[in-house]
Amino acid sequence: MTILVTGATGNVGRHIVNQLLKAGHHVRALTRNPSSAKLPEGGEVVYGDLTEPTTLALALNGVTGIHLITFNSDGYTPLQTGPEIVELAQKAGVRRVTVLWNGENGPVERVVEASDLEWTFLQPVEFMSNALQWADSIRLKGIVREPYGNSPSAMIHVTDIASVAVAALIGDGHAGKTYTLTGPEVLTVFDKVRILGEVTGRHIQFFELTEDQARERMREQGAPEDAIDFVLGWYANPPKSAYTVVPTVEQVTGRPARTFAQWVSEHVQYFKNP
Repeated sequence: MTILVTGATGNVGRHIVNQLLKAGHHVRALTRNPSSAKLPEGGEVVYGDLTEPTTLALALNGVTGIHLITFNSDGYTPLQTGPEIVELAQKAGVRRVTVLWNGENGPVERVVEASDLEWTFLQPVEFMSNALQWADSIRLKGIVREPYGNSPSAMIHVTDIASVAVAALIGDGHAGKTYTLTGPEVLTVFDKVRILGEVTGRHIQFFELTEDQARERMREQGAPEDAIDFVLGWYANPPKSAYTVVPTVEQVTGRPARTFAQWVSEHVQYFKNP
């Protein structure tokens, strides 16, 4: 069995590659920059660009399963090449595909869903790894500044997302399913900062920004107004699915979803004093 992993150098893709290799499968990791991929030994790193489907023919040769991302890594805009990718995959004999889905049926999702492929959509909520955006501030100053301290999230460990993807790619019973993926607990921003402090042994102060302060910070970072409106609106009033714990990870993989405390313990070096 040869499995092609697109987005192989991303947060989720790297874990999928690693888990498939550990399970003894032949992995072909797709990247636009093979020389700088730095992926685990044992995998086959190949060049390919999802925005240029003609570059995928060799990468798809002999492939039976694909993990597919649906966005262009330059700007994270939706891929418009879904029909070409799916056509090439079917001609190559691909049977299964997992799709990292953001909850919106874009061009790739619609074509995959209408195809003869055994597809599984993976819809994770907030990634625990988003906490790395606080790493410099915590490491250098011992502080976190964010709006909406009570905004809840059932955030998930990226390793658990990868584990569900691997189960769907190599096991039966997952075709035609959409898996919402969460961690095992609901945490507010206050909770996350508290856990970071407890696990790292640091005193971390939390300063709650006003909406205006948050807007100004995002403007200074170059975010467009529509993106600012979306992000702040989402955290001010997140959808229920973002903070509703579901048991999917354990049901699919047979092991409980990892906690945020576990994630922090694995990444504690990023938050230590300089």
